[in-house]
Amino acid sequence: MAKIAVLVGATGLIGGHLLNLLVESPHYDQVYVLGRRAPASSHPKIHFIRSDFSPLHLTHEIPDHVRDVFCCLGTTIKKAGSQAAFRQVDYQFPIDIAKAAKAKGAHHFLIVTAMGAKANSSIFYNKVKGEVEQAIGKLDFPRYSIFRPSLLMGEREEQRTAEDIGKALAPLMKFLLRGPLKKYQPIAGLQVAQAMYQKAQEAGEGKNIILNDQMV
Repeated sequence: MAKIAVLVGATGLIGGHLLNLLVESPHYDQVYVLGRRAPASSHPKIHFIRSDFSPLHLTHEIPDHVRDVFCCLGTTIKKAGSQAAFRQVDYQFPIDIAKAAKAKGAHHFLIVTAMGAKANSSIFYNKVKGEVEQAIGKLDFPRYSIFRPSLLMGEREEQRTAEDIGKALAPLMKFLLRGPLKKYQPIAGLQVAQAMYQKAQEAGEGKNIILNDQMV
């Protein structure tokens, strides 16, 4: 039976790959894309809704009978401009989206956080990622899945210096980070997208945490 999916973050590295997988999939007949900018991809399945992610608007923007909600939102403190702005994108927006989706009967919420996500971390980035994981868990979705990638590899619209350095060192890192250290290997955005898509097609209930080495 075909399903309805909602994708947030479709113009990002992971979200762009995931959108392609969703529209090519026989398991989805409609893909609602919420965002501030329309995705580059065009397909009859895609319904783009320009959104500012406000709770009031999300109530109307997320369709009834949605099955799976994929959240690939993410920024950097440098791009956001402040810790408060970063927290809005990486914490508040996902929580507001999840609440609206839960109210519409969504069964499965899938979100990308990061390796090292921990609510009590002394590192602000990891702390916010951990807090959003905790908050999603309290919403009582029948099923929710958390994906924790390491350094992401792939072509982005904007330049990220740390990732550019990581790309240059990727072959060496993959050679050195083996065995118990494999979980720290860089990962392609496509691999994360594929892991999200595959997890959505599996049966099951409850909480899933998918670590970097599982996706690699």
